[in-house]
Amino acid sequence: MFNIGDKVVYPMHGAGVIEAIEEREVLGNKQKYYIMKLPIGEMQVMVPMDNVEEVGLREIIDQEGVEKVIEILKGKKTKMSSNWNRRYRANMEKIRSGDIFEVAEVVRNLAIRDAEKGLSTGEKKMLDSARQILISELVLAQDATEEEIEELLEECLG
Repeated sequence: MFNIGDKVVYPMHGAGVIEAIEEREVLGNKQKYYIMKLPIGEMQVMVPMDNVEEVGLREIIDQEGVEKVIEILKGKKTKMSSNWNRRYRANMEKIRSGDIFEVAEVVRNLAIRDAEKGLSTGEKKMLDSARQILISELVLAQDATEEEIEELLEECLG
């Protein structure tokens, strides 16, 4: 159970702050929702309180987690399938997991691959969305600006 003001991560969307807990009627169904504001893109998301575990809503990482993310970003590329389709599916699974460390791995691997061989349009989009998810959580975890986190990523990824 989360409270107003908690910083949380919604997999596939990124990190945000719970601004309210409201009861709303959607399609004739009354339910309580977390109203979450995502700092990047000024988006607002309604998460049904009954589905929190199902969607994987979780607290943002602490300082130790931030350091682990930085370590992952600075690390070596892990083995990826040379088959575009398999690689895409494996990366998508990691992003969907909501695990920030897996998202960091996807960002690192795709950034390295982009520098070495270039990326397809689909993988470029995936890299952008994984970066946004990563940045949104690091912004809240570090109490930093989007620009500061962008710089940190550039530094880590060389």
